[in-house]
Amino acid sequence: MSAADKPRLTREHELALLAGMIRIRRFEEACAELYTREEIRGFLHLYDGEEAIAVGVSAGLRPEDRVVATYREHGHALARGVPMAALFAEMMGKVEGCSRGRGGSMHLFDAARNFHGGNAIVGGGLPLAVGLALGDAMQGREAVTVCVFGEGAAAEGAFHESLNLAALWKLPVLFVCENNLYAMGTALARSEAQPDIAAKAAGYGMPAEALDGMDVVAVEAASRRALAAIREGGGPAFLEARTYRFRAHSMFDAQLYRQKEEIEAWRVKGPILRFETWLRETGVLHEADRARIEETIEAEIGEARAAAEAGTPEPVSELARFVTADERPAPPPPAAREEAAPVETTYREAVKQGIRDALARDPRVFLMGEDVGRYGGCYAVTKGVLDEFGEERVRDTPLSELGFTGAGIGAAMAGMRPIVEIMTVNFSLLALDQILNNAATLRHMSGDQFGAPVVIRMATGAGRQLAAQHSHSLEGWYAHIPGLRVLAPATLEDARGMLWTALQEPDPVLIFEHVMLYNRKGLLSPDAGPVDIDRAAIRRPGRDVTLIAYGGTLWKALEAADALAGEGIEAEVIDLRVLRPLDDATILGSVRRTRRAVMVDEGWRAGSLAAEIGMRIVEEAFYDLDAPLARVCAAEVPIPYAKHLEEAALPQVPAIVAAARATMGRG
Repeated sequence: MSAADKPRLTREHELALLAGMIRIRRFEEACAELYTREEIRGFLHLYDGEEAIAVGVSAGLRPEDRVVATYREHGHALARGVPMAALFAEMMGKVEGCSRGRGGSMHLFDAARNFHGGNAIVGGGLPLAVGLALGDAMQGREAVTVCVFGEGAAAEGAFHESLNLAALWKLPVLFVCENNLYAMGTALARSEAQPDIAAKAAGYGMPAEALDGMDVVAVEAASRRALAAIREGGGPAFLEARTYRFRAHSMFDAQLYRQKEEIEAWRVKGPILRFETWLRETGVLHEADRARIEETIEAEIGEARAAAEAGTPEPVSELARFVTADERPAPPPPAAREEAAPVETTYREAVKQGIRDALARDPRVFLMGEDVGRYGGCYAVTKGVLDEFGEERVRDTPLSELGFTGAGIGAAMAGMRPIVEIMTVNFSLLALDQILNNAATLRHMSGDQFGAPVVIRMATGAGRQLAAQHSHSLEGWYAHIPGLRVLAPATLEDARGMLWTALQEPDPVLIFEHVMLYNRKGLLSPDAGPVDIDRAAIRRPGRDVTLIAYGGTLWKALEAADALAGEGIEAEVIDLRVLRPLDDATILGSVRRTRRAVMVDEGWRAGSLAAEIGMRIVEEAFYDLDAPLARVCAAEVPIPYAKHLEEAALPQVPAIVAAARATMGRG
């Protein structure tokens, strides 16, 4: 540990530590008052009693270091330097808030101070912190990411997945567990088979220390030791700061789970009282010092409250801003063609070439996922890519979808361009928290300070007799989520070129590759380039009925159109390609020409993407229709194993033909 990393217990520093803790306490008291006056609403989790941790940990941080907090993050935000007026304004829902009033008490962000926000999902910030550290490490930055969370998170899968990944890759993360003994209202001793959280962390091979979280000097000393070791390349470290919150879990909490006597017994060990008593006994703190600290803080609180109360509510006209970036880069131009003759290839090879193109073109791009490296991918898509680009750029991960997906999101926030592969769509449900609650919402919650330009690929669909747990078509679920762009490449050109364009996006993109397409053959130019990811494509023009399909169902729709042509029915076939946002103009334009439509969707009928498209047609083109809309979807059953039952459960060509005939009055 260098001299710069050691606590400097000068009189000035000691008074600064005391002032920092009192400042947090007085801010919290003001917040509680504003809550009773209903100027602050929602959940409000106060930090009263835990101030030594925020102040002690922050004392050793550098400007380039990052902080990922939990929902009880007021203290850390103040200690990190987030202006008090911006915090008050945020909790009042004002534009002047640190997240423009879109995050509230649980989601405080400040990009200028590398404060990456609180997270309302217990343990939800842990994978992000791992990813931020990964992004910094891959770019050669000498920064440490501090991740703060409560003891309740130690029971979450995110805790174990994140610690394992950080230790495996020796990432610069300082994990700080604020153990206040109660996960909401359940005592740690009643919920954990192993209540020693530092012991859990030590099991992952990282230095882990339990300390008195009510002693600000002990916290600072332990933090500086850990930070110094991390900066020297020692990998992650873990601190369990044993503390106590004097107030309820949140302002809604009646605190029926603990006795007043217990709270009072802890209050006499409170960090401010304890440190102040020691400073007085040693002659460091004089009454004039204490009065000056209080006077300065009260003046700051008064000014900050007044500024926040005079702040501006966001106009309702701005409601839809910051769901995705206001500006998107221009799509990449088509690659310079050498008029190379198309060659026969497969969908699988087209996807692989897209990945290879991306890795070769941009050093920020890397691939991570289960078995993507040495194994070559579950569907052999990435076979040979590791040998070409190495383990730094092609990263095999543990079987921890939530952990590595969240890490990919964090790395994207740190400036990388990750391609995260989730082996199959059903496994994505294990990562749904990170996709929905982080990737899709960070830009909005942070008031446009942080985005997550990550690309997540996964195999989807049925047809391989893999039974109910490996045959889902859930892309319609993801297309329901604001903040995501959802793609479904069906052609070889799209399989190769969509990734190129997706990696330019400032927001998260999900790419669904249908399992039955990997072996599909076709002709593709060796120098095929990027493709559009905004518009649907008319794959076959027609005048009598519109067949709307995507992914694996596109080819069934085209086959159905061939059959219908033999009956004199000219079907127009639309390949949606982009499931969110839907290309309404192409869909409605076609339906207004043909005056009939059949949606083909491998998802279940109830709540399907087909239902959404049908409703949009009714809303915008009802009076252009000459027949009721129709849809062909998966049967309302888990997908069976037996081949004949699986085929019966899925949309098939005869059913599409029959539906189209019915719209023509030939049913």
